Amino acid sequence: MNFIEVDARGLSCPQPAMMAREAIQAGQFPIEVVVDTVTSRENVRRIARMAGCSVEVEPAGDGFKLTIRK
Repeated sequence: MNFIEVDARGLSCPQPAMMAREAIQAGQFPIEVVVDTVTSRENVRRIARMAGCSVEVEPAGDGFKLTIRK
């Protein structure tokens, strides 16, 4: 299964959300976004939902993996 992976660990907001938005606009799903803060998780989730996508969140090491689907 092909998917886009966005590794936004260690980046400050709004950079993870902007990276997620670019991936969503590219239109290849699913997209996996890895972040390491609650703030980034929530911002990425909000961006995805505003774009009409579903989002699954799961723990990933010291952060979170968000899987975005159209």
